[in-house]
Amino acid sequence: MSGIRPRWFYGWWVVLTCALGLLLGPIPIVVFSFGVFLKPLAREFHAGRGAVSLALTFTTLALGVGVTLAGRLIDRYGARRVILSANVLVGLILVAAWFCSGRIWHLYLFYLSLGSVGAGLAPVSYCCVVSHWFDQHRGLALGLMLAGLGTGAIVMPSAAQFLIGRIGWRLTYLVAGAVVLAVTVPILGRFLVEKPESMGLWPDGIPPARWASGRPAAHSETSLETGRGMRGTEASRDPAFWVILCAVVLVSAGVQACLVHVAAIFADAGASAGTAALATSLFGAGLLVGRTGSGYLLDRFFAPRVAALIFACTGAGIGLLGIAASQLLAFAAAFFIGIGNGAEVDIMAYLISRYFGLRSFGTIYGFVFGAFGLAGGLGVYVMGASFDATGSYRLMLLVFCLTALLGAVLMLLLGPYRYRAAPVQESGAALDAVAT
Repeated sequence: MSGIRPRWFYGWWVVLTCALGLLLGPIPIVVFSFGVFLKPLAREFHAGRGAVSLALTFTTLALGVGVTLAGRLIDRYGARRVILSANVLVGLILVAAWFCSGRIWHLYLFYLSLGSVGAGLAPVSYCCVVSHWFDQHRGLALGLMLAGLGTGAIVMPSAAQFLIGRIGWRLTYLVAGAVVLAVTVPILGRFLVEKPESMGLWPDGIPPARWASGRPAAHSETSLETGRGMRGTEASRDPAFWVILCAVVLVSAGVQACLVHVAAIFADAGASAGTAALATSLFGAGLLVGRTGSGYLLDRFFAPRVAALIFACTGAGIGLLGIAASQLLAFAAAFFIGIGNGAEVDIMAYLISRYFGLRSFGTIYGFVFGAFGLAGGLGVYVMGASFDATGSYRLMLLVFCLTALLGAVLMLLLGPYRYRAAPVQESGAALDAVAT
């Protein structure tokens, strides 16, 4: 393929392929759709909703822990191998739902297995691939790719609800597994190329002759210098690593808590079921805007300032949700919180690539993403426990508002990039970005 001159830079096909992988991955199919499976599972296993919900807890914990191992496997064996292997296993596990009996521990084992194997299909794997294909346009590419996850959050629950009502929860999971095996795996196997140099291409489709200096900029992370960057142990000793991790954890706890409880917050305020559903949809719309918008901004402005602005808006949205006196303000709050939820994963990937390079990207991002997931799970629990104790969400909404604002302040402590994008000549650079 390296001898063929494509009309469009192949990296954008990689972005589309990765977006499809996220759309048809275990997070939309299992995590985002769990709510519509809750009642059928409770009836099937003769268990309360709390006991059934514990299954999803096993999934999220396995994802949070497993993604750190997945990051190490990516750095050692390559993202393509991890992604394809994990997709095959996830597809088989989904098909195996047909064999779940009425024993609750079978359900727990099923969801635990999905979380453990599905960790290889978390955004970490796909972000690693896209980060190798793009340098100048890395933020936009990551944002567009991660929009696949946001689309899955909107599409998959409705699709699952439609199928469950007609064929039941077991066959719904079987169909999902068949789609993964028959559609996702072949498409990824055909179009997913891990690094541009394997096709004789360069990041962004810009060859060295177009770089302003005729060579990579100092400390740039390009496919010419795949060995450049910090190891995981080096990054863990760098203050920037802990600043990024702490900021992400502080914001994630509140955002994920609001994502789960937003419908209940509106319902408790006297809103109808339709209004509560609209609030959830606005959250999803904000997520898509956050994914694509943050990616565009990250390529054009200093990323920590972009992150600080988005985290501050997120904090303001959480606080507004706690004190909103009208539905219009509450809707605006849900939208702004959704933007924060959409931007977080993109921001994490971009910052890690610029401050620690791509040498151990999977390991470093896997650790931060694992902390991100665990913090979100803890935030959901604390929000619910606080409501049980006080009868109101207001206290934790104000607390999470402050933690998000603190996360924004932490972003401003980050210094210059260590691995900045290579400068290019203005003339023809834009054309080379899409046609090589």
